[in-house]
This record gives sequence, structure tokens and C-alpha cells, in this order.
Amino acid sequence: MQLKKFDKLLIKSFIPPFVVTFFIALFVLVMQTLWLYIDDIAGKGVGFFLLVELVSYMSVSMIPMALPVAVLISSVMVLGNLAERYELSSIKFAGVSLWRVMMPLMAVTTLIGVLSFFCSNNFIPVSNLKFKSRLYDIRRQKPTLSLEEKSFNDDFQGFSIRIGDKLPDGRTIEDVLLYDNSMSGNGQLMAVMADSGEMFGSIDGKYFVMNLFNGHQYFEPKPVMTKGKRNFPMVRTSFKEWNKVFDLDEFELDRTDENLFKSHHTMLSERQLLIAIDSIDKSIAERLEKNADQTDKHFFFLNQAMEQRLRKLRKQNLTDHITGTGAYAVTKTVPAIPAPKNSVDSAEQKKTVQQPLVKTRIKPVFREPEEETANGRQAKGGTVRANLNSNRQYLPMDSCLTGAAAIVMQYPKFTRDRIFDKASNDVRSLRDQAQYTQSALSNTEENRVKHVFEFNSKFSLAVACFIFLFVGAPMGAIVRKGGFGWPLLISIVFFMLFVVITIFSKNIAERFVIGAVLASWLNCLIIFPMGLALTFWAMHDATIQQLVDFFKFKWLFKRRVGRVAL
Repeated sequence: MQLKKFDKLLIKSFIPPFVVTFFIALFVLVMQTLWLYIDDIAGKGVGFFLLVELVSYMSVSMIPMALPVAVLISSVMVLGNLAERYELSSIKFAGVSLWRVMMPLMAVTTLIGVLSFFCSNNFIPVSNLKFKSRLYDIRRQKPTLSLEEKSFNDDFQGFSIRIGDKLPDGRTIEDVLLYDNSMSGNGQLMAVMADSGEMFGSIDGKYFVMNLFNGHQYFEPKPVMTKGKRNFPMVRTSFKEWNKVFDLDEFELDRTDENLFKSHHTMLSERQLLIAIDSIDKSIAERLEKNADQTDKHFFFLNQAMEQRLRKLRKQNLTDHITGTGAYAVTKTVPAIPAPKNSVDSAEQKKTVQQPLVKTRIKPVFREPEEETANGRQAKGGTVRANLNSNRQYLPMDSCLTGAAAIVMQYPKFTRDRIFDKASNDVRSLRDQAQYTQSALSNTEENRVKHVFEFNSKFSLAVACFIFLFVGAPMGAIVRKGGFGWPLLISIVFFMLFVVITIFSKNIAERFVIGAVLASWLNCLIIFPMGLALTFWAMHDATIQQLVDFFKFKWLFKRRVGRVAL
């Protein structure tokens, strides 16, 4: 019964600092993130309610990151207060271990981890979608209209406005110059100059009005041809009052369709991420299969030859195995195929068949027949054909590529040159296609890494809430300090380490140094052993000085000195 009361007391003492530190951490994280986008928001006329909307979406996105910090700080504070007032020592003297003291906090942090995963899987995809779409709209929005003195303003599309002086009432202006650039593409120019005027907005705020007084309007139409000469006419008009109304719709915030951002990995739930990863894997496999199909059709004879050689080798090995004269094994290295026996001339054949056509070029391998002479090339009727028919060498298509090469060698030289040029072009095309496929697959693989990392991060951040209890609780018992002093300092150090590991692992995963699954769990894999070590030291009543001496490696030097003394 006393232990149950103690559990309730411990939970009640844990929840208030947890709530306070959670909102403090959430505020710090939101302000830090908002500072990254301040250049995109400032000067765009963002209203108060829109800014509150952005901060609200951003706050929801920061919940899984703020929860581990709150667990860390509050656990250090609770156990530090118990140790500082010697309540923890009294509990240990009563036979209750530190592990038993931490058990109710383990149950609470487990529920906090479940809450973190629920937010990551259900709330954060929606909040990220809303935040990114609103931020995109703000980035596309023009800055607020600001007409400064003695400087040109191009906020209105197609117009440039310069104001010499602006009176303190904010309405009266003097020495006004306005250029209309909307017709400049047609070679027409228009400018308006006025001594004074006034500017104001309409009652509904949709229009901006400029009333100019005592000025001139200059208009230059297109040049005209008169009597063979090019003339440049100009029209000048004087006015006492001239009005110009500008539409302010281009300064309004346009809402972008949110469906354009729904496929981003930060805006998907756990199930949607699995579907997206499966789709990416299928697209990679289809691209590789398509590239292989396009490549194989250019190597028909090579593939046939290799298959025939492997079949013969398997048959020979099977025969040797049955007769007991050899081993039944197919080696990876295919031996060279001997020269064909039924060729016309063995000496001529040695020049023709030298080595398999796998890592060599075609031209140095095969002997070319006799070149056509200039007279023979002119007599296309029968002389060239007769010579070609007499010089043709019909070689059998055996396991090697001799047959295909012999077919090519039967053509005239200029035809063979065209065949070789086409083959070279095909090789270059295949190389370019392979390079493009490699680049596209690299981008697709990087996208897959981001999806896998995001999927596992939803779980790792939830587990971090439980892990940080094993860091904060023993540290509070060791330092024996409560409040916001030492606990806050210790928590900041461990949380900075956690964030640095998270960012570092994500970057190296996107560069394919380590796997995305390992990268997403690397922060927990590093912090959790540290928490277990701290818990072990706290259970053995280690002090802060002993902990400092341990990290200074004094224990290693003492052990070495003891061995030397022996």
C-alpha cells in the first residue's frame, strides 16, 4: 500500500514539471524554426491571424521533438529533488531500489511515447501539409506596397513610380514620375510627370488610387516610315488632373491547392509511407528491367553465344561426372572456344579467329578481304560482285561469335564502315542511356531513403521518450540537484547530442553511407547504452565526482599503475 502511494506521489511530482518543460521546449523549438523562415515572412504583409496559423501548424510538428526534452528535464528535476532532500536515500534504506523507483515513471513515459507516435502518424502529416502550403503562398506573395521618396518602385506590374517628396500626412505627394512599361514590348513608351498629387486606397481596400495635378503625359508610338525615312513621333498632353487606379489583387495571398504537396514524405502517415516505399521499389525495378531489355536487344549474338557455351560446358561436365573423368561443376570463367575445324584454310582461319569478342574491339580481330580498286569500284555491274563472291568465307556459327563476324566481313568495305559506325553510335547511345538511368536511379534511391528514414523516425522519436528517462533519472540521482539549474544544463547537453546524431545520421544516409533504417535508429542506439550505464552507476550510489573521474579515464591509469607495482 505504501509503495502504491509512493508511486502516485512520484507521478504527481513528475507531471507538473513535465507539462511546464514541454511548453518551454515547444516554444524554443518553434521560435528556432520560425527564425529559419523569417526572411520569407518579413515584409510580405502577413497578418496576425495568418502568423498565428503558421505558428500553430509549426507547434504541432514540434511535439515529437519536444516530448523527449520534457521527459529528460522533468526526470532530472524529480530525482534530483528527491536526492537533494535525502528522500531517495531514505527510500533506498527502506529496501526500495532505484529501478523500482523508476517503474512508475517508465509507465508514464511509455504512454508519452505512444502519444508521440500518435501525433507523428496522425497530426503531423496534416500540420506539415498546411504549413508548407501556407509558406509557399507567402513566398509567392509580393511585398507590401511601400512608395519611398526619391526611388523607383516596381511593385505594380508594368509600372515604375518615383515620388520626389511625401508630406507628413502620408497622402500628399510632389514631383511624381510614372512610367507605363506595359506597351514597351510593342515599341511604345508612355510617361507621366506631375508637380503634385495624392495617393490613397479605396474604402474596400481592393484598389490604390493616384490623383496627379498639373503635369504632362508623354507618349511615343511606334516609328513610322514617311517618304522612305523612319520618323519617331511623340505626343505630349498637358493636364490639370490625371487619375490612375491600380488593382491590389496581386498583393493578396493566393491559396495554393494542397493536393500538390500531399506526396511529400513529411506529409504522409505510416501506412502511406509504406505504400510510397513499395511504389518506389517497383519503379526502380521497372526502370532497371526496361534498361536491361533495351540493352539486351543490341547483344543478341553475344547472349546466344554465351548461352550456347554454357550449355555445352554443362553437358560436358555432366558427361565427365557420369563417366567419372571430371567434376560436375560450372565455373564462372568460360574457357576460350577452339577454332572451327571445317573452315576453308587453317592459316587463313588463324588470322580470322583470334579471341572471343567480349573485351576486344571488332576491327583488329577479323581480317578484311581484298580492297576494291578504283577501277573495280567504278564497274559496279559484275566485277565487284564476282570478286566478293570469290572472296567470301562461309564460317560456321559455333559457340563463339565467329559466325556473326563472318557475316559482317562479307559486305563491301564501305558497307562495313557504315555497320561499324552504326554500332559505335549504338554503343554511345547505350552509354548515355545508362548514365541517365544511373542519375535517375540515384535521385529515386535518395527519395526512397528519405521515405524510409521518415517512416522509422516516427518510431525512434517515440522510443526516445522512454530512453531519456534512463538518462535523466540517474543523472538526477547522481548530481543530487533539483530546480532548473543543473537539470536544465544536463538536459541541454544530452539533447544537443541527440539532435546532432539525428542530423548527422540523416545526412550520411542520404549520401548512401549507411542504411536509412540504421540512420533513423542511430540516435537511440547511442543514447540508450549511455542511459543504462548511468542507471548502473546511480544504482551503486556513484557521485558526480566519481562520474567525472571516470570520464577523465583515471581508472585506467590507476589500473595500469597497479600492474606496474606488482
